[in-house]
Amino acid sequence: MTTRLRILTASLALLAANACAADAAPSTPHTVVLRAARMFDGASGKIVEHPQLTIVGNKIVRIAQGKEEDNRTGIPAGADVIDLGDATLLPGFIDAHVHLSGQSSDNWYGDFFDNMMRFPAEQALYGAYYARITLEAGFTSVRDVGSTDWIALGLRNAIDAGKVPGPRMLVSNYAVGSTGGHADQDPIPPQKLAPAGPLQGVCNGPEECRAAVRYQIKYGANVIKFMPSGGVLSLSDPVDAPELSQDEMNAVIGEAHAWGRKVAAHAHGDKAAKMAVTAGVDSIEHGSFLEDDTLRMMKAKGVYLVPTISAIAHVEEKIATFPSVIAEKGRAAASHSRQMFRHAVQIGVPIALGTDAGVGAHGTNAREFRYMVDNGLTPAQSLMAGTANAARLLGTFDRVGTLEAGKLADVVAVPGNPIADITVTERPVFVMKDGVVVRRGAVR
Repeated sequence: MTTRLRILTASLALLAANACAADAAPSTPHTVVLRAARMFDGASGKIVEHPQLTIVGNKIVRIAQGKEEDNRTGIPAGADVIDLGDATLLPGFIDAHVHLSGQSSDNWYGDFFDNMMRFPAEQALYGAYYARITLEAGFTSVRDVGSTDWIALGLRNAIDAGKVPGPRMLVSNYAVGSTGGHADQDPIPPQKLAPAGPLQGVCNGPEECRAAVRYQIKYGANVIKFMPSGGVLSLSDPVDAPELSQDEMNAVIGEAHAWGRKVAAHAHGDKAAKMAVTAGVDSIEHGSFLEDDTLRMMKAKGVYLVPTISAIAHVEEKIATFPSVIAEKGRAAASHSRQMFRHAVQIGVPIALGTDAGVGAHGTNAREFRYMVDNGLTPAQSLMAGTANAARLLGTFDRVGTLEAGKLADVVAVPGNPIADITVTERPVFVMKDGVVVRRGAVR
């Protein structure tokens, strides 16, 4: 037997012995009991007084209600009891529209240069930082709807493997759209930057659009993001014009649904959104110029609105830093978006929280709760948008989105009562994901 073969045989024997030892002595799941003054469970939409959550491993196994002396007998032996005092327990927050692989600064031209010159491995390290601060802000699940160089995909896999901290991620990889549209590159001379094709989500005609969807799924996409209308932060397209034909939209959505993937449509423009709704899309992102008849169609078909008011607020704040063509589009979108949102609330369109984080700062996602309340939702409705409703949109409601026995232990605690003051969601004092405490501090 050669030396190399002997080493390999010994290594395999050691691995087998370790596996047998692990099977023989399984570890006992850790038990945690959480207490607080209040709980918003995301199921009833109401505040519950004096909750006590029992968590074994990564799941909630029991929820009791009553004062401390009433619950003391229900604490399992050896449990770690965490009493958060005058705080409110909530389901882990969910952001249905983020871009964790990057973040814009106050210098649009500097960002353009960085995006061109940074190596993907370097940008991925930035993404890991953004993922960590998003989780620490209480967002235990996100839907990442567009990144380049497969950075969000790698980040999701590293988080799932436990190598870096971050929220549970659903990713779309490259967004799908037409040549010259919002999914395409900026108009850099083609001899200096190779034009993008279906692998990078850029497609023309139904067959290419099907191929673009298949490529994203081939490389691990949980969801498909596509661009039926123009965008604000791109140089070459009008913000509200349709950029795909009805046949192309039908192809994108039909192919994604055939593969069991939901579809999110970036659509500021009303006509493009209406075409996407007709084609069977699952959510409209942004929706700045949506008319009431389109909103009524969305309600009738159960199509979610993901309003991303945070992104509009960021663009308004930084409007002077953008090139003139982008600033003009930003002003137009901002002038319509909040009124659209108020109409959507009145009509009863299903709404899920989404921030477009990456346009604005990561880790500030909870501002969206306040923005939605400022524009027509009650605090309870706003909390539902960022918990149960978002979980339903993402297709993860069987695991997250509410505090119920049998669901994953994703728990956030905020000081005081968020129904009385929604801004406390921006100051979490406790964050748990999958039964693991991510953040813990005194109530402020």
